[in-house]
Amino acid sequence: MLRRVITKHAEPAEEIQEPDSSQIALTWSGEPGRLEELTHGMLLDQAERAAGALTRLGVRAGDRVAVHLPLVPESVIATLACGRLEAIRTTLPVSLTVPELVARTRESSARVVITADAAFWDGAVRPVKPLLDHALARAAAAGGTPVQKVLVVNRCSRPVSWKPNRDLWWHEALEGRTPACR
Repeated sequence: MLRRVITKHAEPAEEIQEPDSSQIALTWSGEPGRLEELTHGMLLDQAERAAGALTRLGVRAGDRVAVHLPLVPESVIATLACGRLEAIRTTLPVSLTVPELVARTRESSARVVITADAAFWDGAVRPVKPLLDHALARAAAAGGTPVQKVLVVNRCSRPVSWKPNRDLWWHEALEGRTPACR
């Protein structure tokens, strides 16, 4: 768990130190010139809130959560949240094509997918959720088990298609505005 950091040359167990909650734990630099820093305290708080949101969506120990995010802080937060719940994090790289996403989502048997509205890379805004939507529709049409919920991280503030009762904004879910599931 992230709560403890072992010093580089610590030998006895009593030298385990709690990190200073105000120390920077994560620095992310994105496009265009966007910089985000999260302290240990902020990262732990976000992970706890994300774990709560996933719990409200019915995720339990051993369940799979698919993460279809670019390299953004929410990807780290999702990983920590899954660890708190002992859920299995499955990565769906944003570079996958629709047929590859269909196969990977079917293989994962994930109840919940965390994705982004879009992402900046190579100097352009690229769709993320639209590709996932297409893949989930294809998987459902082929008789696959449908994903129950899609948490959408707002990274680029672009209009995005929305499926009521399935799609939820990440930030609202972390604020506790997530309907219960199961």
